[in-house]
Amino acid sequence: MGDFNLALVIVAIVVCVLVFLFNVYLLVNYQHPDDVNQAYFPKFVVVLGLSVAAISILMLPADVANRQACRHAIYNGACSLTLPMKDLWLAVYIVDAILVFFVIPFAMFYYEGDQDKSVWKRVKSALLWVIVTAVVCALALGILYGLLGKVDFTVRHLSSSTESFPSPLTFSSGQQCVGSGARQCSAYSANASSETTWTMRATFPEYVVALATIVGSVLFTIFGGVGIACLPLGMISSFIHRPKAVITRSQYIKEATELGKKARELKKAADALHQEERSGSKGRKWRKNVKNVEKELLLLEEDVKSLEEMYPQGEKAETSWAMTVLGYLAKLVFGVIGLIVSVAWIVHIVIYLLIDPPLSPFLNEVFIKLDDLWGLLGTVAFAFFCFYLLVAVIAGEMMLGMKLVFITIHPMKWGATLMNSFLFNVGLILLCSISVIQFCATAFGYYAQATAAQEIFGHTLQSLRGIKYLYKYNVFQIAFIVLAGLTFVYYAAFGWRRKKPSGRFQLST
Repeated sequence: MGDFNLALVIVAIVVCVLVFLFNVYLLVNYQHPDDVNQAYFPKFVVVLGLSVAAISILMLPADVANRQACRHAIYNGACSLTLPMKDLWLAVYIVDAILVFFVIPFAMFYYEGDQDKSVWKRVKSALLWVIVTAVVCALALGILYGLLGKVDFTVRHLSSSTESFPSPLTFSSGQQCVGSGARQCSAYSANASSETTWTMRATFPEYVVALATIVGSVLFTIFGGVGIACLPLGMISSFIHRPKAVITRSQYIKEATELGKKARELKKAADALHQEERSGSKGRKWRKNVKNVEKELLLLEEDVKSLEEMYPQGEKAETSWAMTVLGYLAKLVFGVIGLIVSVAWIVHIVIYLLIDPPLSPFLNEVFIKLDDLWGLLGTVAFAFFCFYLLVAVIAGEMMLGMKLVFITIHPMKWGATLMNSFLFNVGLILLCSISVIQFCATAFGYYAQATAAQEIFGHTLQSLRGIKYLYKYNVFQIAFIVLAGLTFVYYAAFGWRRKKPSGRFQLST
């Protein structure tokens, strides 16, 4: 038993190292050429944030494996060298909250500061904003913790006299008692007077995790609900709108000329907006126009990429076209697989979380049977479903940013991602990762039972005063399903059309 747990600790260390190296690889390949050999502090924050997010997702499967390592132990202390999962959960999520609310904002303020200022002035300005944020957050947390930082557990007091168990021992909805006595009964048949409420003070770290989870749950519900539908359907739509054949040179020149005209119009609009900014007339219309120009620029870049795909140039033109075809086929395959996973997620939420009592454990049973086939197969599938939700959140954020333009668009592009875009997306991933874990711990409660995650994100979080009603009435799950359904309907009606630049910006001058 001890050897197995020691192996679990070694695997956890190796995985953490691999996650760190993989995130360094992503940073190096996604960063913009302008950020090469500079902006080291934002880069460190990006790698650290991505590593914390990935490790937090992987911790739930590790928690399950940690529990299974001791499932044959006779008593709690019989199993040595296990991971202290509860302490690790709290540590990771406190670091998560610090990164989201303090470190990442500081890095963004510092990176986006006036380049003409000295380093000290940029640090001073960024620190000022972060200190103001810290004071506001500390006051809010202190007041909320003092007033509402308590946990209310509803329990029932049962008593029974000694009586021999019948053979065989069976219970059902009609027979919930042992013998003929009225006091040897289960909690289901207990009278209302036996119910009472135990109130205790939650620890401050648990309360911080709970509030961060609520903030992340709002974003997760919106972005995840939209993303779980648009992620697979977007890839399938991309395959449908793929270039069918290489165009002629004359067609290429015609399309390139049209795109050049649109680029000049965008440059003219951007110059005018920059002039308005210098003159100090930065009103509501100016901010709206800036977002519209950013949106049009992204759509124009997509058209330029599509044109390059339809008319590959250079000595390796044929190879480039073959890779393009294979890339779209891969999108179709992953889109179909993603659609199956999305449907499985939605069905599982409905039949396991929204219907009381659950119709079936569904995916919980699938993971358990996979574990029976091979010890880690169910854990790997479990981790995949958790990661898929996090990817769906990013897909939903990008879609809503493009369609509704109510958030700042920070696209991630291979070899062309600035550090402020990196930091924005890392902050979003970190904030939503807490909610993804809480959501998975609830959705897969049967598979992940008796874990430290369930103790934190199940019993404690769902019993916190003022918060428990959001979970009692499944507010987040219902909103998630509704948004997913609306997104499916949207794609069925409008999502298959190719979006073209619309030029929706009106200059004030």
